[in-house]
Amino acid sequence: MAEVYIVGTAHVLKESVEEVSRVIEEVKPDAVAVELCHRRYNALINNVQSVSLSEVLKGNVFLTLLQIVLAYFQRKIGEETGVKPGEEMLTAIKKAREIGSDVLLIDRDIGITFQRLWQKMSFFEKLKFGWHILKGFFSKEEVEDVIGNVDSLVEEFRKISPKAGEVLIDERDAYMAYNIIKASENYNKIVVVVGAGHKKGIESYLRNPAKIPPIEKLLEVKKSKFSLSKTFGWILSALIVGTFAYILTKLGSEMAFKAFMYWFLINGTLSALGATLALAHPLSILVAFLCAWLTSINPLIAAGWVSGYVELKMRKPSVEDLISLTNASSLRELWRNKAFRVLLVAALTNIGSIIGTIYGAYVVLQMTGIDIRKLLIP
Repeated sequence: MAEVYIVGTAHVLKESVEEVSRVIEEVKPDAVAVELCHRRYNALINNVQSVSLSEVLKGNVFLTLLQIVLAYFQRKIGEETGVKPGEEMLTAIKKAREIGSDVLLIDRDIGITFQRLWQKMSFFEKLKFGWHILKGFFSKEEVEDVIGNVDSLVEEFRKISPKAGEVLIDERDAYMAYNIIKASENYNKIVVVVGAGHKKGIESYLRNPAKIPPIEKLLEVKKSKFSLSKTFGWILSALIVGTFAYILTKLGSEMAFKAFMYWFLINGTLSALGATLALAHPLSILVAFLCAWLTSINPLIAAGWVSGYVELKMRKPSVEDLISLTNASSLRELWRNKAFRVLLVAALTNIGSIIGTIYGAYVVLQMTGIDIRKLLIP
């Protein structure tokens, strides 16, 4: 078993950078393991951006915005402490190369981590998590208070979302510990550079390797055809279509047309309002207004995808816009980023459409006097 030296860092503290350099120089390890995956390594070393905005629009826009906002917060703290996010990892890699040590990337792929995060969090946890992130934009809490007590910060994070804490912290602790143990078979001395919030968990797993879950489980991303959200979407669509069919057959075509117009206007107005709040291009707003009624009864497509795609064509964000998404130094700069605005248009249009679907259905039922139980119970 190799000698393992774990350096727990605060990602944006100058002292952490200095400690990483000092420990590697003193220990002179055969290998330096860093809390990076290949994707994050490429982004850090080569500034490689592999995100396709059109692909993002087809996927989870909210999850992408979450990653961008989290990166923004970390960078802002770094600016206040005079250290760029990831500088301690760059220092570890540089020092390893200087003394001829191997560099090991021991973290789980960030894409897998965020996909598992989204799949495991409940709907209310996502709302709570998003709310705390939004509050962070307006928080005046001192940087020292935020990063001074890592254990308290980790526990606070778990209170916000236990499942998020499990995916972002516990699972990665186990995954990195597994890779450290595997590396120990080939090296005599290893210096491990990880965030301070991971140190205690990794040490625990190294003392008790039997507690590490099967590695296949930690890499699993469910691709089941069954999706609770999609199932709910299909059920809601069936109820909406069934309601209009009931109106048409029982109350006549005039009432059906009137109900449809209410449905169309409410959905369209709230979806367009979401796009407007993001200061979307007028054509994107118009598309959001016109397509919302249809996307509301088709779970395979979202209004935000359509308006976001139009916004993408109108704004034409460049590769530089994509790369600078996580490099914005102010909220104004982030707001002015064309790629961010496309994502924001898609997200806010979707939110407007969701509200419009629920409120529109309520208005139609109230207007026609239909008892929904009659549709559900023959």
